[in-house]
Amino acid sequence: MLAEIYPRDHARFTSLPLLGPHLDGFAVWLRSQGYPRLPIRLRVRQAPRLDALLRRRRVHRLGVLTQAQFLDLAPRVTLDDVYLSAAVRSLGSYLDVKGLFAPPLVTPRDEVIAAYRAHLDRVRGLAERTAAQHCSAASELLTFLGFDRDRTVLRRLGPQQIEAFVRTVGGRVGRAFLQHVVARLRSFLRFLASREEVARGLDSMIDTPRLYRGEKLPRSLPWETVQSFLAAIDRSTPKGRRDYAMFLLAATYGLRTSEIAALRLDDIEWRAGRLRVPRPKTLTPIVLPLTEEVAAALLDHLRHPRPEPPHREVFLRFRVPAGPILPTAVTNAFQCWTRRSGLQIPYRGPHCLRHSLAVHLLRQGTSLKAIGDLLGHRGAESTCVYLRLHVDDLREAALDLPQEARS
Repeated sequence: MLAEIYPRDHARFTSLPLLGPHLDGFAVWLRSQGYPRLPIRLRVRQAPRLDALLRRRRVHRLGVLTQAQFLDLAPRVTLDDVYLSAAVRSLGSYLDVKGLFAPPLVTPRDEVIAAYRAHLDRVRGLAERTAAQHCSAASELLTFLGFDRDRTVLRRLGPQQIEAFVRTVGGRVGRAFLQHVVARLRSFLRFLASREEVARGLDSMIDTPRLYRGEKLPRSLPWETVQSFLAAIDRSTPKGRRDYAMFLLAATYGLRTSEIAALRLDDIEWRAGRLRVPRPKTLTPIVLPLTEEVAAALLDHLRHPRPEPPHREVFLRFRVPAGPILPTAVTNAFQCWTRRSGLQIPYRGPHCLRHSLAVHLLRQGTSLKAIGDLLGHRGAESTCVYLRLHVDDLREAALDLPQEARS
C-alpha cells in the first residue's frame, strides 16, 4: 500500500526506526476507514516528524507509551499545525487498535470512578449515557479536590469545598444545567458515604439552583417556518438528501437527535409500512406508520452509494472516517441549513422541530395523550407544557372584563 501511494519515497518512510514498520499497515487501515488517497498521503508524510519527536523524548519503542502520551505529540491548538494534528490522531487510533501501546495508567481517581460506574450499573440500573454523565461530574469533583495527589482529601471534605466546586461549575453553565450537576453530585456523595469515605449527610447540604416551573416556553417555530426550512434544504447533493430525510423525520414524528442517529436499516419495515424507532432515552422502542413522504425521502437518501465496510445505520458521515453519525452531527447540520435558509430561526438545535410538531398537532385537535405517546413522554405533565403555546384556545378561555373595569 505504501509503495502505491509513494512509489519513489516509500523506502524513506519504512526505514524510520520507530514508526517505519507500522506505516504500511497504517495506510491500509486508513483506506479501510474510507480515507481517500490524498488524506492518506498527507498523514504518512508527517511520519518522519513524529518519529523524530519520539526519539527526542528518548522513546526507544512504542510499547512504553500510553495512547494519551502519544496524543500529547499533537499541538495544543489544532490550527497551529493541522496536518501534524491529524496524523497524530489517526496514527494514535491505529496503534491503539493494534494493541501497540502500554496499558493506560490507572490513577486513584480512575479506581473510584470505576467503582462508582459499577454501582450505577448494578444498583441503580442507569442508562449508559446517564451513567457516563454521572461519572463525568464525579471525576470533575475529584480533580477539583486534587484527589490524585492526596487520597485523604475526601476525609476532610466539607460544605465549603463542595460549595466552591458548585460555584466553579456555575460560572460556565446555566441554572438548568447546574441543577443536573447538583443532582449528580448528591448521588456521588451518597455513594462515597456508603463506603465511609466521606461524612454522611453532605449530599443534603447542597442547595439546588432555583428554577421556576414553566419559566421558559417550549422552543416552537410557526409551522410555516418549519415547512420553509425543509424546502430550503438543497436535495441535489447526497448530503442534502441525507439531511432532508433527518429533519423530515424530526418534523413528522418528533424524533430526538439521538433517535435519528440510532436509526438502522432493520428498523424500516418497507412492505408493512412501519418505522421502528429506538428510544435511547427510555430504552423502549416505538412503532410508527411510515408515511409516503418520509419513505420517499429515505429512499432518495439510501440510493446514494454507501461506503465500505457496510454499516447498518441509516445515516452515515460524509467525512472520513466512514461510519454512523453522532447526535452532534444532526445539530451541526441543522445549524448549517439554518444559516443557508436565511430564515429567522432563533434556536441552535433541531429539538425545536420536535416542539413545533407538538404545538402543530395540538392546534389540529390531537389529544394530549396521542401527542405524548408520539413524543415518548412518560407522563402527561411533560406534554402539558405545550398548552401554554396554544394561544387561540387560551384567548377563548379568558373571562370578559367587568363593565365597571371597561370605563
